[in-house]
Amino acid sequence: MPLIDNVEQAIRLAKAIASDIAIYHENKIVEGIIKDNLFESMAAIFEEGRKLYKQRIKPEIDPNANLFDRALVDVILKSKAHVRSKIW
Repeated sequence: MPLIDNVEQAIRLAKAIASDIAIYHENKIVEGIIKDNLFESMAAIFEEGRKLYKQRIKPEIDPNANLFDRALVDVILKSKAHVRSKIW
């Protein structure tokens, strides 16, 4: 499979990986938001997703854009805005 060399495709990939994380780790995400330790409690899972993302894109696509991190916010955090937390 060729590496992704298009920003739009990289964004779609990042969002797809973030969506999978959201689906398979729903309870842990909600708990992390409630306890205000989401990024600590999900660090290994997020890093696994980031590694997969980086393996599938050309390095020059995302050197400073942080597309994967943005996808985590867009897909995971925004979809959990209804969860009561001191974060918001």
